[in-house]
Amino acid sequence: MRILTGLQPSGKLHIGNYFGAVQPAVQLQDQGDAFYFLADYHAMTSMTDAATLRANVQDLAIDFLACGLDPEKATIFRQSDIPEVNELAWILSTVCPMGLLERCTSYKDKVAKGISANHALFAYPALMAADILLYDAKVVPVGKDQKQHVEVTRDLANKINDKFGEGTLVVPEAQIRENTAVVPGIDGQKMSKSYGNTIPLAGGKKAIRKIIMRILTDSSAVEDSKATEGSNIIALYKLFADEAALNQMIAEHEAGGFGYGHFKQTLFDAYWEHFTTVREKREELENNLDYVNGVIANGAERARLESTKVLDRVRKAVGLR
Repeated sequence: MRILTGLQPSGKLHIGNYFGAVQPAVQLQDQGDAFYFLADYHAMTSMTDAATLRANVQDLAIDFLACGLDPEKATIFRQSDIPEVNELAWILSTVCPMGLLERCTSYKDKVAKGISANHALFAYPALMAADILLYDAKVVPVGKDQKQHVEVTRDLANKINDKFGEGTLVVPEAQIRENTAVVPGIDGQKMSKSYGNTIPLAGGKKAIRKIIMRILTDSSAVEDSKATEGSNIIALYKLFADEAALNQMIAEHEAGGFGYGHFKQTLFDAYWEHFTTVREKREELENNLDYVNGVIANGAERARLESTKVLDRVRKAVGLR
């Protein structure tokens, strides 16, 4: 089973990225042939500083490795090291209806949030489709918000197969973890760098505690019973807590006598303990950047072996060879 997923190096990894993409990716490396890419082409839709982009790619690779990705089991590589992806994206664009892209909610949401409406942002799903189809991926673990883009990928693959021959491209399936598909940010919206509401995966203890203490709550007094439905604190705590601890927090909300500061501290303690090993591994990798960069380079070699096979097949089918 060929598995593929990618993350944008558009800033510090946050816990929404971790639970929605990184953790499932690490778990899946034992279940199939896993390919994980650092999506620097995609990051260019919102990032224009070259030095920052390069640093973010390296930082994201460190996070993947610190979270348990094993380069002996999974292939991790930089998207821009695979030139075949742009050629396949162009071929897909020739069968991609404008209406298909216009219906993509991600584009509309980003423009509504003030991101510049450039062609790359609009055509993002076609490049994402090429990312997936270039490696004959059968399983694509994504967050719930990316499900539509996998559906676009399936549509384009089917159009190519209908037009140029069945089997030209493998039609993938999205894999979504429903219980953590959408991780809320500190303001209750979906956690996203573009919304400025994230809890980082790594950082100083005081700085991250300060972020968690800013989680949006209502104005209930300490002695009051507090709502559990729609609680940002509870939604985040269940990512880290076992059933008994989660039930205790819910019971304390309902009983009253506890302030929101108490619940936020409990959440922070659970967060800090959960990522102890990740922090330790991350520090080790930051002191061994030659190893990290070597892993990325080796991954690109392996990825190109696969990408050239697929692109040769597609080029022959569409008449470019």
